[in-house]
Amino acid sequence: MADSGRILLMLNLQAIDHVVLRVRDIDAATKFYCQVLGAKHVAYRAEFGMTHLRVGSSMIDLVAVDGPLGRSGGAAPGDGGRNMDHLCLRVEPFDQDAIVAHLRKHGVAVGDIRTRFGAEGNGISIYLTDPEGNVVELKGPADGKPPPGATPPPKISG
Repeated sequence: MADSGRILLMLNLQAIDHVVLRVRDIDAATKFYCQVLGAKHVAYRAEFGMTHLRVGSSMIDLVAVDGPLGRSGGAAPGDGGRNMDHLCLRVEPFDQDAIVAHLRKHGVAVGDIRTRFGAEGNGISIYLTDPEGNVVELKGPADGKPPPGATPPPKISG
């Protein structure tokens, strides 16, 4: 597509490749994501103060706030702010009772459980918090429909 001599590139986004969380305690965060939520540890890179975790086809990277990469991000997450609003992980199979029992067995406080809209439509999800205060949403299967009351996005001219 050309627009006044410029070429406009259409990006075809497919999925989330990775999410990077800045953490105060990389060991506790790694244990939480691997032992409680089932992520797979891929590698630790000391030169960056970073741990890579596999979650399905995506990655969660944990960066120590006092490490080489983490220091550039400023203060650690806390009462004055967070690194993000939340991270949503799709869970399959989704057995709500078994998931809640598993989380409680690991001492994880279970938050709000209700239907929410996500990448695949409306479906049940469970909110919880990791050891660093990051909110994590565990999402079950969805109905493939838009959120209730949604309106179509505005048309972009060009």
